[in-house]
Amino acid sequence: MEQLFDPDFYASLLFQEGYSYVALFVIVAFGFLIGNLEVRGFSLGVSAILFVAMVFGHLGVRLPSIIQDIGLVLFLFTVGIQAGPGFFDSLRKHGKSLALLATAGVVAGILVTWACSRLFGFNLAMAAGLMGGALTSTPALATAAEMFPAGDVSIAYGISYPFGVVGVILFLKFLPRILRVDMSRAERAYNDSLMADFPEVRAGHLVVKNDNIEGKTLRELQFRAMTSAVISRVKHGDEAFTPARDTVLHKGDIVRVVGTEEALQRARMLVGEVTEEVIELNHRYDVQTILVTNREVVNKTIRQINLHAVYDATITRIRRSGIDIMPEPHTRIRFGDKLVVACDVENMRQVTAMFGNDARRLSDADFLPVAVGIVLGVLVGKLTPLGLTGGVLCVALVLGRIGKTGPVLWTMSGGSNVLLRDLGLIFFLAVVGTRAGETLVEAFVAYGPSLFLAGAVITFVPMVVMVLLAHRWQKMNFLSMMGGIAGGMTSTPGLAIVSPMTRSSAPQTAYATVYPLAMVLLVVAIRVLAIFQ
Repeated sequence: MEQLFDPDFYASLLFQEGYSYVALFVIVAFGFLIGNLEVRGFSLGVSAILFVAMVFGHLGVRLPSIIQDIGLVLFLFTVGIQAGPGFFDSLRKHGKSLALLATAGVVAGILVTWACSRLFGFNLAMAAGLMGGALTSTPALATAAEMFPAGDVSIAYGISYPFGVVGVILFLKFLPRILRVDMSRAERAYNDSLMADFPEVRAGHLVVKNDNIEGKTLRELQFRAMTSAVISRVKHGDEAFTPARDTVLHKGDIVRVVGTEEALQRARMLVGEVTEEVIELNHRYDVQTILVTNREVVNKTIRQINLHAVYDATITRIRRSGIDIMPEPHTRIRFGDKLVVACDVENMRQVTAMFGNDARRLSDADFLPVAVGIVLGVLVGKLTPLGLTGGVLCVALVLGRIGKTGPVLWTMSGGSNVLLRDLGLIFFLAVVGTRAGETLVEAFVAYGPSLFLAGAVITFVPMVVMVLLAHRWQKMNFLSMMGGIAGGMTSTPGLAIVSPMTRSSAPQTAYATVYPLAMVLLVVAIRVLAIFQ
């Protein structure tokens, strides 16, 4: 009991090599306590661990480098897996404008960093850490720490990071006022463009009037191919049922059609007139929303699953990432999709079992794909110029895009991804912070004011360049531009400031598109800096 009141007892837990795990979690605990403090809505969050670790490192606390390596690969792999689908989709759908936005910001950051390093005489390690902190990029810090083990990287990062966070927030907060932008008009313009890309999926009832389709099956009519719509119910006489491809249509039948407005118009031209009569569900008929959690059906097309032939069931729509998608024969099923399925009650149980519909599986963490993916990333990094960080990140991006290889499911649930990513991040920050703290005071006395000034310039100039490019030249939607700037600066706090300004999803969509590309470019940029020195 006397040990509880002995300061030397606690000092031994922090400073003895055999108790380094205690020091690690003490740093993490204090980091979260400080990070959760808010001053006028601003908080450091998990990044506070870096600053706490610097203090402990200055006092003499040392953590094993293996903790940093484990944290590094966990963080980069989970970020890559999450960003993979959005990264490649963004290049395909919005590649030119948003990719140019991200590239312009990163190139501006490289040039300004090089100029500041020449002006103030920073070494390469400090220049790399300076750019990572000013652009709030932890992967960039991780890459710099891999290339330059010295504490100068973390010191420069720690000094430039605070303005990197606050500067982006202030810039995005006041940008609408500076440019005198009507946010409601920008929101309406975005919603109009979104409706053009993803038309609203609706349902309507038609009565068969066309003599030319009397007595023909849906297969013969090629109904889906002709209209891009889906018939989810048919009523013939007093009987309502789920149609199959061999279902025959007769004059006077009532059909329920699901599709976009254009698809419904084509269906009316083929079938007949709109009717107010609604097909009521009978005791043999059911419509349910089913969650895809069975690995066996992931990545299969609707044609391969062949619900019509096996269960007389129809997928009328797919809900994926908050967007309704019209199912086509070539549409691939993804893990976590929500399918609206119509079929007889007798078959619904089997259809549900086939797709899984087990919400608990979304929170399960399978560590086999994580372990295999990290090993592949390390091998790629060793065998190519990408290095550890680039290898793990690139492999994770590719695997996240593939989604599934045989029985191995590379995608992760949101909860599992966040847990592993945060765990890796706090381990990494704790170690690099303690190492930076060893020479913190000496470095700040020598470089502090100039590092802070240079960091502010590196934060501000790329954002100005992105505004000029997107707003003045490309005429990009203002809400998308705001999210794109936050993504280009890899600033989640910046996105948090923009999101409440609108009810639209434009900032989040642009952020998710630009962030992966900017993250990859920043990792590459750290290596490019070596060319300028």
